[in-house]
Amino acid sequence: MLLIVDENTDNVRLDSYLANLYSDISRSKIQEGIKSGRVLVNGAEKKSSYILKDGDKIEFENLAPEKILKIEPENISLEIVWEDENMAVVNKPSGMLTHPTPLETSGTLVNALLYKYGENLSDINGEFRRGIVHRLDRNTSGLLMIAKNNKTHEYLAQIIKNHELTKKYRAILKGDYPLDEETIEAPISRHPTQPHKMSVSPEGKPSKTILKVLDRFKEATYVELTLVTGRTHQIRVHMSYKNHPVYNDTLYGAGQGKVKTEEQVLQSFYLKFAKPFSSEIIELEAEPDEKITKVLNYFKNRRV
Repeated sequence: MLLIVDENTDNVRLDSYLANLYSDISRSKIQEGIKSGRVLVNGAEKKSSYILKDGDKIEFENLAPEKILKIEPENISLEIVWEDENMAVVNKPSGMLTHPTPLETSGTLVNALLYKYGENLSDINGEFRRGIVHRLDRNTSGLLMIAKNNKTHEYLAQIIKNHELTKKYRAILKGDYPLDEETIEAPISRHPTQPHKMSVSPEGKPSKTILKVLDRFKEATYVELTLVTGRTHQIRVHMSYKNHPVYNDTLYGAGQGKVKTEEQVLQSFYLKFAKPFSSEIIELEAEPDEKITKVLNYFKNRRV
């Protein structure tokens, strides 16, 4: 199995990285595998304490044969926005996990991709993440690039790393945002006491979001957000940091608003990138999703 470390998962210990990915395997079992030479980083043996860097390639055989979990193809409807022989762009619905976890192995985007494409998906990041180059939170909808082979996966990972992918989001924020446009630069790291969250911290990784107001309401603001970097939960963390969290984002302090939705009202709606192995520019845009439309209609009707 081959894993490639990206900018969101670098600067952590090798054993911690693997333990986080494979939570059903004990830390001691993982450390035993590293010590015995069954885990290689960039083709060489490393200690469990090795600090990973962006771009490191981790290769290993199965660390716990008795723990093998098979991810089954499932006939789940997919909205394919664009595709060619090397990749596809899908519009992931809110509520769907991007890839399985040891505790949740069905109903995910990967299960649906396996049914549609079979073995024609990259496996660089393992069976649990077949075809997945980047991800969206369960309750964030929108456009995702899917790699059909490893060469394309590496190409797409590289354009993401080099900030050659333009990715824009729609969001509704709690309250009246004070500026029409703003560039937010605030470093992000793992939350010191709640590991399932991220937070702004001086020790964090540089993170940059460009905000543009699209519409204003008495109790909310409709915005477009362009990601310059792609940290975990970046938009949600930056908006919470600015005291205008994404509407209904209970994890980052919004609480439940008057319009009930399945968590954060946030959609990845726009992608622009160079088609793999070509100079052709692909530009894709999705219509506002059900959550955006529902909350917008509520506030627009109150304004009339």
